[in-house]
Amino acid sequence: MSPLQLCLLFSSGLFCVGLVGALSRSNTILVLLGIELMLNAANLNFIAFWRFGPAPAAATGVMFVIFSIAVAAAEAAVGLALVIAVYRHQKNIRLQEANRLKG
Repeated sequence: MSPLQLCLLFSSGLFCVGLVGALSRSNTILVLLGIELMLNAANLNFIAFWRFGPAPAAATGVMFVIFSIAVAAAEAAVGLALVIAVYRHQKNIRLQEANRLKG
């Protein structure tokens, strides 16, 4: 097995764990953690294809990862702000009860 295949296998396993965590949990914070795991798996794919690609000297893979980390940080900040707002309103963070929110 080549190193690229090992990186892709690890990345797909990490993505599957994040997907199962995001789809099977009712706690909002655990769903956000699952989404972060999926984003980290995508970052690992970017780095693996950049490193084992035909021209690893250009820093395109690193730039994609830096942009993806910035998007993940913004997503986490907005997601946690929403979780705090829902908790202040309903006193719980379960996703099943979040459908009662009405503006």
